[in-house]
Amino acid sequence: MPNGKPAGVRCVQLTPDNRCAIFGLPERPLVCINFRAEPEMCGDSAEHALAYLHHLELMTS
Repeated sequence: MPNGKPAGVRCVQLTPDNRCAIFGLPERPLVCINFRAEPEMCGDSAEHALAYLHHLELMTS
């Protein structure tokens, strides 16, 4: 996503099972390389993780 990814928009590089299709490749964006998920961030469901990420977006925009 050359111009960045808006909050709430699914990354075009996510596979159907929510894995990064460019993980480990040189074209992977620096923001993704530097992102470190913590257990509290992921919770016990995809819904929890997405809500947490939404909260981060709101706090940093």
